[in-house]
Amino acid sequence: MFRFLETDRLVLRAFTTADDDRLFALDNDPEVMRFLNGGRPTSREAIETRVLPRLLHDYPCWGTRGYWAAQEKATGTFLGWFEFRPLEEHSPAVVELGYRLNRASWGHGYATEGSRALIRKGFTDLEVDRVTANTMAVNVRSRRVMEKAGLSFLRHFTGDWPEAIEGSEHGEVEYELTRAQWEQR
Repeated sequence: MFRFLETDRLVLRAFTTADDDRLFALDNDPEVMRFLNGGRPTSREAIETRVLPRLLHDYPCWGTRGYWAAQEKATGTFLGWFEFRPLEEHSPAVVELGYRLNRASWGHGYATEGSRALIRKGFTDLEVDRVTANTMAVNVRSRRVMEKAGLSFLRHFTGDWPEAIEGSEHGEVEYELTRAQWEQR
């Protein structure tokens, strides 16, 4: 198992095809998926043909993944995943930060801890210049994690939702943190 990053309480590791059951359970919790697809279930076929291949993708600029399975360090319990992927395949300059954690791990600071560690690694080891993150404007918990991780509100925008979900009428928000801002802290 390739360990990409460790914190005091987390291990971020590369996904494998053996994670399909964990991803199926995660993506079938309506509360976990509330701000992503309105809480609709994800089929096993979608996990195998769309979700898992995306999580297994290696980015040429790093020669490694952009999505990481999150496990509790002490127990090995699967908590969910973190995204820290380049927006362009061949350039690490701008990355998108994201996270999807199971409900049992909410409220314990894991999202903030993992996000801060990824940001630190990005700016110190991976030649990242800018970290960006997006969420629905009404997703207060995710916005708070972004702020605690050091990102600042950049803009409000309206995206094209294939199917409107509750809260999408309020649009989305983008947060960012640049290397220069991070170095000043």
